[in-house]
Amino acid sequence: MAKHGDTKQRAAMAEREHRRNKRILRLLCFVVAIAVAFVAGFALRSQDQFLVSLGFSIPGVQKAGTQSTDVKKSPYDSISARLSEVEDVLAKSDLNGYDLDEATKEVFKGFSNACDDKYFEYLDPSRYASFVKDSSDGAYNGVGVLFSDYNGRALVSDVFSGSAAEAAGVQQGDVLIGIDGDTSHDWSVTEAISGLSRNAGETVVVTWMRPSSVGAETGTSYTTALTCSSYKEQNVTYSLDGTVGYIRVRQITQDTADNVSAALADLIDQGATSFVVDLRDNPGGYLTQAVDVANLFIKTGVIVEVQTSTGTSPKSASGKTVTDLPLVVLTNGYTSGAAEVLAAALQDNQRATIVGETTIGKGSVQVVHELSFGGAIRYTAGYYKSPLGHDIDGVGVIPDIAISSSEGGTDPQLVLAVETAQNKEKA
Repeated sequence: MAKHGDTKQRAAMAEREHRRNKRILRLLCFVVAIAVAFVAGFALRSQDQFLVSLGFSIPGVQKAGTQSTDVKKSPYDSISARLSEVEDVLAKSDLNGYDLDEATKEVFKGFSNACDDKYFEYLDPSRYASFVKDSSDGAYNGVGVLFSDYNGRALVSDVFSGSAAEAAGVQQGDVLIGIDGDTSHDWSVTEAISGLSRNAGETVVVTWMRPSSVGAETGTSYTTALTCSSYKEQNVTYSLDGTVGYIRVRQITQDTADNVSAALADLIDQGATSFVVDLRDNPGGYLTQAVDVANLFIKTGVIVEVQTSTGTSPKSASGKTVTDLPLVVLTNGYTSGAAEVLAAALQDNQRATIVGETTIGKGSVQVVHELSFGGAIRYTAGYYKSPLGHDIDGVGVIPDIAISSSEGGTDPQLVLAVETAQNKEKA
């Protein structure tokens, strides 16, 4: 009985010692966390040495009196190597575990915050699937707005006539800042499209910010409850005003060049002797289609230069022009991206007169890279430059003839564009 009692006593003592060690370790971890919050790198180095003195093995840190074997070039000069080491340690020793998908989201969120690329974002598998579905030509299931990607935020570039958004008072220039009460971060265009893509008849609560001035970071916020519908907007519409053919391009989608080509042919058959191409409120889209539209008017010369990590590459005209008739292009402060490339190409090649307002200045190229483990990342892969080498990003395309939309009358910009086209006919 005595031996049995001794055994129980030793077991109890061992259990108390084990619990004491766990409390010490938890306290130590808490102290390390507090220290990191206040004094960052210095605290980490101090705590590392302290842990080594207690017998913990910390890679890259030696006990006092031992010689360093570190080489000058660290093998951990990449995020993947650093994360891999942390994951290995947790897999072997951590008792709590973690949710892999949630950890992936948080890692990418931190990477996005530390990245200089304001357009970088991670699309998890469900968001990526929604993004792919909603990128189809012309079809839009949502609240009836078009967005421009402006400094990583979803800026309203156009509101569909008769849409739920129009009825609720959403205006061009408003910024989407929340969906269903989530205003915790800046919403990108891809996030906005994904979040607003609902079944027809569903209600979504959207919070908007109306900037105090164009491009302002602050303004007045308001919330709307909107019923989602399916929208099928004609991206290219056209009409004839006397001898001036008018073509409006709402956005640059997969078949825009074919539609513009067909419009040109029909208007020429109707007797058009000059053209106005309206790119106002156009949020951009496919760069390849912008180049193809430019090819309809430009026979020779550079259409756009794209600057990437490997250098600057020009894209030249193919010589497949449809018309050399006089041309005027309308732009405003919401003309963006690939639409700016088109306007700059026509201007620098002296093929068109630009009328209206300076464009938004969104001259960066974002690409979506599908990830092998699901989802995708979207990041900036290059910058557009005009044929003469002018920056578009942060600058925009400056019109040859400036006129504000607020100068009174029924669309004074269009009136001036038509007059300019008529004058070019006579020249």
